[in-house]
Order: sequence, then structure tokens, then C-alpha cells
Amino acid sequence: MSTKTAEAVCIGHPDKLCDLISDTILDDILYEDPAARVAVEVMASGHRIIVTGEITSKVRPRIRESVRYALVKAGYVPWRFVTFVWVRRQSPDINAGVTRSLEARFGDDTEFALQGAGDQGTVYGYATTETPERLPLPLVLSHEICTRLDNARKDGTITGIKSDGKAQVTVRYDAAGKPVAIETVVVSIQHDAAKDLDELASEVRTLIVAPACKPYLPISADTEILVNPSGLFTVGGPKADTGLTGRKLMVDSYGGLAPHGGGAFSGKDASKVDRSGAYMARLIAKTIVEARLAVECQVSISYAIGKADPVAFAIDTLGSGEYSDEILAKAVAEVFPLRPGGIIDALNLRKPGFARYSTYGHFGHPGLHWENSFAHVDALRKAVETHAHRTTAHR
Repeated sequence: MSTKTAEAVCIGHPDKLCDLISDTILDDILYEDPAARVAVEVMASGHRIIVTGEITSKVRPRIRESVRYALVKAGYVPWRFVTFVWVRRQSPDINAGVTRSLEARFGDDTEFALQGAGDQGTVYGYATTETPERLPLPLVLSHEICTRLDNARKDGTITGIKSDGKAQVTVRYDAAGKPVAIETVVVSIQHDAAKDLDELASEVRTLIVAPACKPYLPISADTEILVNPSGLFTVGGPKADTGLTGRKLMVDSYGGLAPHGGGAFSGKDASKVDRSGAYMARLIAKTIVEARLAVECQVSISYAIGKADPVAFAIDTLGSGEYSDEILAKAVAEVFPLRPGGIIDALNLRKPGFARYSTYGHFGHPGLHWENSFAHVDALRKAVETHAHRTTAHR
């Protein structure tokens, strides 16, 4: 027996608010300039919103308007905040490397060779058969609880709650790695001073936690459910804690149950492989799992700034693969683009809409290009079988 734990946060959590603001600014720029280069960081503290970073665009960003829109969406009153803006253009050295890659400078004119990676580093993708979303169950449940909390606040199902909150779920697994029970659920939600805490705990248990878990693994009499275990939670959001863009990396990805390269997603255009490369790595991992080539899969892609081709690429099926990881890696390289320009084109990442995923994770949502694994299953299985036959023939 073993356990796994993951957390998620509500839309008004101070860090998540900063992610939302960063991606709202990005979206508003991309609506008018799909080729813009954006790397925006936000800090929220008390009644101050600080926006900084690099923006290179042919349109003038309406940053304060974007901030106000995001504040309203997150459940805050905009006029209670003062926004400070310090942004500059992208470094000309970085711009040159992204616009004309190392390969292009040496005469490579093959497809997508022109655009180099906007940064160096390793990105990871992960998928598992554990849930229909192909994500770890503790993370899926944590996101579902937070989604329901936000909806309950907006539609009045639970009165007297506010937009700052978080959830954490611990799931017990059997010896074969199958989830068998929900051990602990922790929910912290900001509330009005007049809210009765016993009533709140009862509402969260019956209206939020139970229906969130039921489709996956119902709670039992042995499940420990803790609601606001610290007691009162009347002061929340940026007034209680300083928020920063990119400080909820595990919430955004795999709940800490798979590796993360350390680069944030929010506020960055797709030339930054922290975002685009991670999205492609997720698509690859999910396609391998959907194709029944593995029960669990981890993908890693490493980039060098200004270079189009990855400097390293690996598949790890953690011992669950139908074929060797080496065969899978060769097949994947044939089916999926790994150059930044190819990834952006394949996943349609020049279009706005990123703010929709800045809360409740960037993965697992239907309809996204980086979640559309079924479109590539047949091609991947065919490529795998071809490489497996070649390997066998050469023995």
C-alpha cells in the first residue's frame, strides 16, 4: 500500500490571481498581435498589483485594463487595487536567437528550422491511465473541488465564502498501483466573519467534496475531511499573502507526482519552450497512453536558447511500456514536431485563450490541441510497429 497527495487552489488564491493576470495580459496582446513576444510577471501584495517583464509587440498593451478584467473574474473589486507597471522590450540578443535559430544560421532550410527556442531548460510531460483525464487522481480531485468551490460562490450554492481557497487530497493505492480509497481531504476556503464554521464545514462536505469525488472514488466513513483546519479564514487573497506569477507550478502541471522543469507557463508567449515544449510533451505522453503503448508515461525534452532542435529527448514508460522506450522515442520523433516553430504551428499556440487554463491546471481539459491525443494514436502505433520490426530484423 502507498499514498499520493496533490493540491489545487481556487481562482482567488493570490498566486493564482497573478497567473490569471499574466495570462490575461498575454491574451489581450495576442488578440491584436499573434506574433508578439511576451514574458509578463505579476506580484500582488495588499492593495497593490505590480506588473513587470518584457513585451515586444506592434500594439500598445492595455495592461491596466487587463488587470481590472482579471481582478473581476477572480472575485475582487478592481478599484480597491492600485496597479504599477514596469515593462520593457525583449532583449535584442534573445530576439535574434529566437527569430533566426542556430540551425538557420548554418544554412538549415528544412521545415521549422528558422525559429529557435526562447530559452534553455528541460520540460516534462506525463500521462497515466489512472483517470479519464490521464492525470493523477489526487490532482484531478483537488482541481474538481476547487472548481466546485468557485462555482458555489458565484451561483450562491454556498453563501458567505470568498474566492481565496485551496484543496488537498490524499489517495491510497494498492500494491498494483491502483487507487482504492480517498484517505484525506483538506479544504481551506475564505469566508465572511459572520459565517458559521460548523455550517460551512457541513456544506463543503456534502455539496463540494462528496459530489466531486463520487464519479472517481467515493468518500467513505474512513475518509478524513478537514475544512479550514486552522480555524478562521476571514482575511485572504493578496491582503493575507503576497502572490507571484509561476509559484504554483505543480498545481499547473501534475501535482508534484511527475517531474517539472521549473519554468512557469503563465504570462509567456509560445516562443518560450517552458510553455510550448511542456504542452507538446504532455500531448506525446498522453498519446502513448491512449494508444495503449504504456500504462504510464513520462516525456522529457531539453532545449538550448536560440536552437531549433532539442538537445535531448527521452521517453520513460516507468516499466509499463508495450515496447522499449528507445523504440517509442524514435516513433514519436517521426510523428510529433519537436522544434518550437513546429510545436506552435501544430498546437495553434499563436491564438489567445491561455487565461482559461491559468486556474485548475493546464492539462486534462477537453478540446485543447495539446490534449487531442486521439488524433495521433493511429499514426503513432504505425510508427512504433515499423521501428519495432526494424529492430527485430537487425538482430
